[in-house]
Amino acid sequence: MSPNDELLKRLREYCRSIPLTNAMQVEIDDYTGQSLRLHAPLAPNINDKGSAFGGSLTSLLTLAGWSLVVLRLAQENLSAEVYVADSTIRYLAPLYDVLQAEAQLAEGESWDAFLTMFRQRGKARCRIVARIALPNGGDATTLEGRFVALSKPSPSDAARQTMKEVRNA
Repeated sequence: MSPNDELLKRLREYCRSIPLTNAMQVEIDDYTGQSLRLHAPLAPNINDKGSAFGGSLTSLLTLAGWSLVVLRLAQENLSAEVYVADSTIRYLAPLYDVLQAEAQLAEGESWDAFLTMFRQRGKARCRIVARIALPNGGDATTLEGRFVALSKPSPSDAARQTMKEVRNA
């Protein structure tokens, strides 16, 4: 098993623990180190018009962006909490098929710069673009978002902070 296979296995297990992604039946297809692909079937993500529900489209795109950042950090053995800071969603056309999302770093962004900033400051941000394609070409929905990574305190840091709070109480 390659290191990326192990990372994907852990991410799949984590996603199954999230009620929404479990209900959406989200599956991880591929991770290249530069992009991530996810999919979800239409049936559990359908709206009253028979097309993909907007909330499912947004959720899948956000999850793809978040997962890409999480995987990239994990690939470097960096532990972080990752959050979406803001995003813009564009609904361009109804989708009557499987929801297939792909996320990658936005143009002008650099993983090297992101990782250097994280290592130096314990926090970093990057812009991610994600899309859900239509089966015959074009996009059904797009997302551009800023994702933030904050370093997790080590157990000893957390213990020191707790002791400081106790002493100051």
